[in-house]
Amino acid sequence: MAKKEKEIEEYLTHLYVHVNEVEHFALFSGLSVQQFIRYFSDMPALLLLKHQYEDSSFNMHTQLEFIVQEQYTHFLKDYSERPTAICLMDFTDERKLNMLSPQEQAELLYIAHKKETFRSPFFYHLQNRFVYLTDEGERITKVYFRDIEDLNSLLASIFNQQISEKTKSTTFWRKKNNVILPEISADKVETYIDYYEDGVLMSLFKMNKINYGIEIRSLPENIFPDEVLDDLKLHLEKEPDLLIEI
Repeated sequence: MAKKEKEIEEYLTHLYVHVNEVEHFALFSGLSVQQFIRYFSDMPALLLLKHQYEDSSFNMHTQLEFIVQEQYTHFLKDYSERPTAICLMDFTDERKLNMLSPQEQAELLYIAHKKETFRSPFFYHLQNRFVYLTDEGERITKVYFRDIEDLNSLLASIFNQQISEKTKSTTFWRKKNNVILPEISADKVETYIDYYEDGVLMSLFKMNKINYGIEIRSLPENIFPDEVLDDLKLHLEKEPDLLIEI
């Protein structure tokens, strides 16, 4: 008997990922700012290089705005109501902003405007782990990572968040202490890093009552990342290159 093909509705989420390890960035489609900040929620503060958030703090030295950890929830709520293009990066405390040179401040503005950098986007004084850039519709997101381990952990976090939400919705009437959530580890994500360098579609689905799977499909090099999710049906017709079982 021929294997039954899954319908689009059977998938929990889809994520396009294209990693450039040389330049320390990854391109995403299907990544939300909520998912991203949820993973990096332990960061003390975020420097807002491009935004329309009205309740941020103002740094006199750089003439830039920022938010601290206690404001993240309100920031995300505001963003969900008024999506805009965003460029932000993490830093430790405001005193470090006051140490930035005019050259470094100019580089920050360049990154926010061009969505690229002409040298490392990781600043000595800020010790930032990432630079996050997305357009108004989050159709394409670019993230610079200081450490590739953060990329692996972010991917694991995204899929684990989806599994958790799916499990909660299907176990509403059960006792929570009886539910053991399957999880994918950052180490397991890293195992397939070679695939991500070519650009892949990662599709999460439920395999059975307790297990989940992530299908990985390599996509053509000339693909436009912001069009991947529009053409899901076409891409899903291709057999997966591999299956990650969770």
